[in-house]
Amino acid sequence: MTDFLLTAYPWVKSLHVMSVLAWMAGLFYLPRLYVYHVEGLQKQGVTRGSDMELLFRHQERLLMKAIMAPAMISSWLFGLLLVFTPAVIDWSAAWPWAKGAAVIAMTGYHFFLEVARKRFVAGENRMTGRQWRMMNEVPTLLMIVIVIAVIVKF
Repeated sequence: MTDFLLTAYPWVKSLHVMSVLAWMAGLFYLPRLYVYHVEGLQKQGVTRGSDMELLFRHQERLLMKAIMAPAMISSWLFGLLLVFTPAVIDWSAAWPWAKGAAVIAMTGYHFFLEVARKRFVAGENRMTGRQWRMMNEVPTLLMIVIVIAVIVKF
């Protein structure tokens, strides 16, 4: 297995980066859809159950189920393969622990967005457009931690 991981390392790393890019795109876009959904219902005359509201729900579900969830799973899969590749990570350094904590937080944020999506479907969203705009900064902050940890290796 060790020989395979070493040989496959550049491919696994490439697939990991592509998966993370797709996941991050969804993590940035879904809260923005929630802003439009909330503000459409509050300000633009979009009513619950209207064609426009159903379109928001459809886009949100499709983004989560067809892009974000598979991208998160593949990010974790390829990331764990990188973790198990010999000599890739210096476990005595702080950076892998910081990255790991940020990835776990990012995963928690992903599931938070899924719970929020189900609340929208049930008509029970509790957040304003402004609050969703602020929540949209969470993946940016986590990405900063992850990128600095991996590149700087502090």
